[in-house]
Amino acid sequence: MNPKRPITLLWSLRSLCDLACPSCYFGDPLIHQIKPPTKTGQLSHISPNDLKRREVLAFARTLKDSAVGRIFVAGGEPLNWPGILETLKIIKDAGIEVIVCTNGIPLNRPVLLESLLDLGVDAFSVSLDSTDAAFNDWMRPDPKGQHGWQDVVNGIRALIAARTQDGPRVGLYTVITHRNIEQVPAMGRFAAELGADYYVPQPIALEDDHPHHDQLSLRGEDTGPLADAFAELYAANLPLTLPEGSYPSQVIAGVPRTTSTVEGCFGGRTLHFIQPDGAIWDCVSSLRIDATPASAHRTIRGHSAADLFPAPAGCASDCPLASYECVNMWPLMGFDRVLNPTPRSTA
Repeated sequence: MNPKRPITLLWSLRSLCDLACPSCYFGDPLIHQIKPPTKTGQLSHISPNDLKRREVLAFARTLKDSAVGRIFVAGGEPLNWPGILETLKIIKDAGIEVIVCTNGIPLNRPVLLESLLDLGVDAFSVSLDSTDAAFNDWMRPDPKGQHGWQDVVNGIRALIAARTQDGPRVGLYTVITHRNIEQVPAMGRFAAELGADYYVPQPIALEDDHPHHDQLSLRGEDTGPLADAFAELYAANLPLTLPEGSYPSQVIAGVPRTTSTVEGCFGGRTLHFIQPDGAIWDCVSSLRIDATPASAHRTIRGHSAADLFPAPAGCASDCPLASYECVNMWPLMGFDRVLNPTPRSTA
């Protein structure tokens, strides 16, 4: 990443998705149809408040004059939005690295795939939760019953087959729950077999009152199996870039669901989280969002990236609200490992 543009954005571009994953940080759309969320900063796939296309494009055009150097474009499913290619072109033309986070299903559309490759997207992070198709499709159900595990795998294969030697990088993200800890090394091996470049097993992050918390959230009894699974993954010496060596201990430390202090946190300094309605937060943590006073609420709507995201000055602040929700941000902030891998990048 350009050192003169040190800011990373995690931009949840759109709310809509064609899947209804119980583990998603947007919540369960089937539940939200009955009980819409009302909490500040709480996301929903059925949100009516997403920015208009013209508002998204207007903000994107201001990025070239900002300190933003890398954007993770997420959703919902961003590749299903009609404005995605125009938005990505503007971002790439601004000299910014782009990582598209997708469920992989849209990659089966040849015209879209060719267009994405022509734009020079730097990496694709594809979500796949298991080598077991039935479990994966339970974790990532299609309410219409049209798509599943095989479509995701086919999309990954199509992307890898179509890319050039220079890129883009392709990676798999697996949500690790109480029910699929054994998939930490298994999905690593599968990612390598597919020809992927990186792999991130990310712990599930559900609040205590989430309907699936008791069934899926990691618990104290899981720390031993987690440690063994990560040890097996890192010892396998797979031809993949993995998160840095401290990541497994960060995952395990987050299992007790207690808070701690992170000295010099990147949240709100070199990392910012943008929601589909344009709201800007320091990071994805609900604790950090809840602690943000109304006077500090910000939006990209009607503002320029240069004003919102100037080059950081001074020292980073300590955050006393670090929790299990924060763990998944470390691989994002260490993404230089993926885009500029070393021969020993799995160490």
